[in-house]
Amino acid sequence: MQLSEQSLPEHYQPSEIEGKIQQKWEQNKTFKAVEDASREKYYCLSMFPYPSGRLHMGHVRNYTIGDVISRFQRMQGKNVLQPIGWDAFGLPAENAAVKNKASPAPWTYENIEYMKGQLKMLGFAYDWDRELATCKPEYYRWEQWFFTKLYEKGLVYKKTSSVNWCPNDQTVLANEQVVDGACWRCDTPVEQKEIPQWFIKITAYAEELLNDLDKLDGWPEMVKTMQRNWIGRSEGVEVEFSVETGDESENGNGIEPLHVYTTRPDTLYGVTYLAVAAAHPLATKAAKSNSELAAFVDECKHSKMSEADMATMEKKGMPTGVYAIHPLSGKKVPVWVANFVLMDYGTGAVMAVPGHDQRDYEFATKYGIDIAPVVKPADGSELDISEQAHTEKGVLFNSGEFDGLDFEKAFAAITAKLEAEGKGKKTVNYRLRDWGVSRQRYWGAPIPMVNMPDGSVVAAPEDQLPVRLPEDVVMDGVTSPLNTDEEWKKAIVDGVEGVRETDTFDTFMESSWYYARYTSTGYDEGMLDPEQANYWLPVDQYIGGIEHATMHLMYFRFFHKLLRDAGLVNSDEPAKQLLCQGMVLADAFYYTDDKGARHWVSPLEVEVVERDDKGRITKAVDSEGREVTHAGMTKMSKSKNNGIDPQSMVDEYGADTMRLYTMFASPPDQALEWQDSAVEGSLRFLRRLWKLVQSHQQKGQVAKLDVTSLNNDQKALRRKTHETIAKVTDDYARRYTFNTAIAAVMELLNHVSKAEESSEQDRAVVQEALDAAVAMLAPIVPHICTVLWQSLGGLVNEERVDVVDADWPTADKSAMVQDEKLIIVQVNGKVRAKITVAADASKDEVEKLAMADEHVQKFIADNTVRKVIVVPGKLVNIVTN
Repeated sequence: MQLSEQSLPEHYQPSEIEGKIQQKWEQNKTFKAVEDASREKYYCLSMFPYPSGRLHMGHVRNYTIGDVISRFQRMQGKNVLQPIGWDAFGLPAENAAVKNKASPAPWTYENIEYMKGQLKMLGFAYDWDRELATCKPEYYRWEQWFFTKLYEKGLVYKKTSSVNWCPNDQTVLANEQVVDGACWRCDTPVEQKEIPQWFIKITAYAEELLNDLDKLDGWPEMVKTMQRNWIGRSEGVEVEFSVETGDESENGNGIEPLHVYTTRPDTLYGVTYLAVAAAHPLATKAAKSNSELAAFVDECKHSKMSEADMATMEKKGMPTGVYAIHPLSGKKVPVWVANFVLMDYGTGAVMAVPGHDQRDYEFATKYGIDIAPVVKPADGSELDISEQAHTEKGVLFNSGEFDGLDFEKAFAAITAKLEAEGKGKKTVNYRLRDWGVSRQRYWGAPIPMVNMPDGSVVAAPEDQLPVRLPEDVVMDGVTSPLNTDEEWKKAIVDGVEGVRETDTFDTFMESSWYYARYTSTGYDEGMLDPEQANYWLPVDQYIGGIEHATMHLMYFRFFHKLLRDAGLVNSDEPAKQLLCQGMVLADAFYYTDDKGARHWVSPLEVEVVERDDKGRITKAVDSEGREVTHAGMTKMSKSKNNGIDPQSMVDEYGADTMRLYTMFASPPDQALEWQDSAVEGSLRFLRRLWKLVQSHQQKGQVAKLDVTSLNNDQKALRRKTHETIAKVTDDYARRYTFNTAIAAVMELLNHVSKAEESSEQDRAVVQEALDAAVAMLAPIVPHICTVLWQSLGGLVNEERVDVVDADWPTADKSAMVQDEKLIIVQVNGKVRAKITVAADASKDEVEKLAMADEHVQKFIADNTVRKVIVVPGKLVNIVTN
């Protein structure tokens, strides 16, 4: 074999090779993906970044994982698609624009260009021809079109819903803009305001979203469990209570129905009050004639309300003064307004059974409401509700004709009676709520709906799409520019002038279908090119953080089913495999000033002075000599000032070093603890690899490997090479444990460094090992491996190719078969010798060789051998008197 005629430089200099190789990939469009029905496709996708201005180490790790998988699959001979784009709409761009009194658009586009350069600097194998940015009209045009089609199908509707409202700025606030119940800009107490908003009926797909989780064998169980809990399917009964309103004008008898949902109809006779949300019509009506109640309702409207808040907040309530009639007992129970009931969940009303629900118990105890137990323990023990509710299922009592029934029988019997009397029905309920897609912000895709003079709402005609977002605006931080742009708001539909919707889409809309648009980015005749989309979809490997397990990944799956039902794709789920990468952690340090405030100091400005015997930091000082407190390893963040700039790391160590470090430090799904010394260790390994290849190359031409004429040492190295190929292939393809793959190659190279190269076959065996090592490392450190591969000859089937186009090495099973085995020989349990035997030697042959060994003879010659124990392939133990 002829090695490359061009000698390797003496020293490994990443800055001298990486940029040139990246430029060559770009010029040759090396990673451009083209549909090819004759080849097996592989679509690898990492969740796309928000163009915040700079990459962080979480980005680097996430995208390196995806790149390693993509490059490996390419070497497996697959037709690989790995695209990239920008999740470009959202609040941070607005905030930056307000701060700079500018438009979000230039800020976003500048960030995209800068971050694009950073991605290219790291050598990721993206098909840049498919790049997209969600803020471009050619992207959100199809999102708007699809929304109008969903509206036509009845899957989109508008209703009033609660939002955070700042009465001073006259604007809606996102949850993250509410700080301690006040507006983040002006500190005005935030109100809960009911405004019209657009929703998509994800609940129509709740059952399918739940059932199809069983199809996702390649998704982590934790994610699937989180989605099951988020969907929250339950079987229960919708019960109708009759409320005495005293208002004869409504239906002639002063009675209104009030519906509640319960999964415990067995406790129905234990209802002692009903609770409704502050925004419930019944509460609103009662508050008109009760100033104290009106004040309480107003207080609730000024509170930030969410399911998460309800778990910890103080439970408050006030009676409405009206009563409900129990559907079975006929008894009257009071109706209360309670702050733990949300209008957006269920019917906005709940039946309270304080004897058997702890929240109801605490509320009833606080306000002196009756507690009526109706379920006894199933084991016959005495019921005790003196300090807390009895929440376990059991046997009914104080329940009329249903006394003595267990839960299942009571559920069926009570439900049957309610249904027979028209006062209830069995139903399936979901915790999942319809997707509210309206955002009262500017920097988003305009919702393509028009409000007409007659009060109707219609979809923007297709020939008016996209409804473009004006980008030449100035943000004042209060009012959306869309609200004040009278010209933009005008829309003519069928000759009639209407007013455009000024809300924009939730940015989850853009991130719910970008994966599909990547398959058809150059297609302008529709949302997707069905032929291209169905060639590439579903995604074979999706990669992103566990924090997206419910929101993004739920909408991602939902949108795919919508696309399927619209005839645009022919698969049920968007991604076959999901890998959730761990966080990147770094040391965090702070000092405390005279006022007790913490100031976070970058780890790069801290010197560790002392560590304890377990290596924990006990003393450190910053660059100004102040002693700082070590807050432990925490997620890299701006708030803790412990982020590591990828740009500076690449400048100092090179892209390959960063890629190697992030893959070697821990398995992809576990947290990575940043250690500067380990980064330096990765660089040292690459320098060592360079030296090994350089030393081998300098020895000149390599003869063809002749496997029939190898000596034992040559066979041993070749066996190690092919055992490593088998292990590393499994680590890449099945286990995704790139850290152990790297460790295995490092071990192989240790053997290579000790190998003789004095004969032709010595060099041929070393050449095979180095070829394999470089090929196996190429997905992780592609730049250095491109150079080393060329230096080694770069031959595949006698043709010279770049390593990026090389085939993955194949393990030769015959090379892994051992001709001989090393056997440990013990006498009375102590090691006395090591012997080499034929791999197929019989038990008797091994025993004879062990007994005949001169070192063993010294210990058995004058003794009687009582027993010989042979452990095949491993051990012989000779027992004497």
